[in-house]
Order: sequence, then C-alpha cells, then structure tokens
Amino acid sequence: MRFDLQVIATWIEPGSRVLDLGCRTGSLLAHLTEEKAIIGTGIEIDEEAAGQAIAKGLSVIHGDIYEEIEDYPDNAFDYVILSQALMQVLDPETLLREMLRVGRLGIVSFPNFTHYRNRLQMLFTGRAPMSKELPYEWYNTPNIRVIPIIDFRRFCKHLGVPIVKEVAISTHHHDEQGKVITWLPNLFATFGIFMLGQARRPGSD
Repeated sequence: MRFDLQVIATWIEPGSRVLDLGCRTGSLLAHLTEEKAIIGTGIEIDEEAAGQAIAKGLSVIHGDIYEEIEDYPDNAFDYVILSQALMQVLDPETLLREMLRVGRLGIVSFPNFTHYRNRLQMLFTGRAPMSKELPYEWYNTPNIRVIPIIDFRRFCKHLGVPIVKEVAISTHHHDEQGKVITWLPNLFATFGIFMLGQARRPGSD
C-alpha cells in the first residue's frame, strides 16, 4: 500500500465509518476493513478499478464523486478521504465543503508542486516540471491544478476550515516506503497530507 495511505490509515479510529473518494481498487478500504474493522464505502469513476474493488468484497460505487456524495446525509461518516486526487478536481471548494458536510473529518493528500526538484527543473530548463509524483507532460496530464503545501494551508484558511493534523512526507508516486519531512516541508516534501475539521458555523460558540 502506498506510503501516504499508510500514514492516513494510522489516523483512522477502529470501527469508524469511512468514505473513500476516488478509491481506485480499494487498497486503503481493504486494509482498514481488515485491520480496524471500519464500515467503509468507496466511490470510483474508473469502471475497471471499481470492479476490482467490488471483487474484493468492498462496498464501492462506480460513479462520479460530485454526483454520488450529494446523496449522503450530513455527518454520515466519521472520515471522508480524498487521496492523490485533489489536483484533478474541477471545483475543490465545493468538493471540500461536501466532504465536511457528510463527514466529521476530511483527509486529503496531494503532490507538493513546489518541491525543490520541480523548482530546479523550471529554473534551469524553463519547462513544466515532470517527476515521479507528476509524471505527465503538460498536454496529457489529468491534473488540472498544481498545489503547494503552503497554498493549501491558505486555501483552508480561506474556507474557514480548521486543520486538525498535517504531515509532510517524501515518497514517490506509488512507493510503499517513505519518510516524514519536518524541516521546510514546502521545499523538501513530495506530498502533503491534511486532516480537516468541519468549519465553525456562526453562532456555534
């Protein structure tokens, strides 16, 4: 299982209700079901990946995350997870608000665009950077956004969404090995992982 998913798994309490958006073949859901006895649901737009997850006995819906998440009532889940998919999301603000409507906590992971290798590539080649974390040319990438860790913090502040926990890591796209970065994460981390709480409602004090 990918290193970022391993980190996320340590944040999940046993017996929790978990929704995994863009769950792919369900590796995280399968791990959490076996190790932490969660009640898990996944949504995956890729039919083949969703089929593989369902074949594992997981509760996975083949569909669009924007459409499917609207069907869930408020606070239906303890955790809603979006791992390595935020850079492909058309409307991050709407999706994040929906995640924190249906879930008590949201967890997001994404490649850190301002890793020093990306900066050096742009400085010395003048070209859009490519890396193991962002392995596409500009013309064939599924990613429509680039996200520095520091800008994601600003985004959460803009939304009024509290950051409950965050970890910066150095790992490659699908690697099972990695390490936590504590010094200058916006420069040296390849991925950021954030746990987010529900925005405070006016008059809730």
